[in-house]
Amino acid sequence: LQIWDTAGQERFRSITQSYYRSAHAIVLVYDVACQPSFDCLPEWLAEIESYANRKVLKILVGNKVDKGDEREVPERIGQDFSEVNGFDYFLETSALDATNVDNLFEHVAKRLTDDMKATDQRYACSLLLLTL
Repeated sequence: LQIWDTAGQERFRSITQSYYRSAHAIVLVYDVACQPSFDCLPEWLAEIESYANRKVLKILVGNKVDKGDEREVPERIGQDFSEVNGFDYFLETSALDATNVDNLFEHVAKRLTDDMKATDQRYACSLLLLTL
């Protein structure tokens, strides 16, 4: 599994378009303690829909759940956005204390492995991690 992580750096915005086409999975990560990061999800989703393969695995992640009292985006809002916009999976994580981080990557690996087995394909998979 090859992982491309833009690390939230805007300078990667222009090069990510070239990675969309080859990505087998795209993880869109917003900060639950920062409403503006959630508010720009539609813009990123439009890019994914424009450039990515239609069969790409789309995952939405609300990060920084360790900032409980600073939360600006309720979990239900993230879940609803995920469902309405056709994401394949939604969860909340904390990179700081590793909450659900293993679950995220295990889910991605299992789904991609299952997809490869179903199509009898053998190749390296590419994951594009977009942190807003």
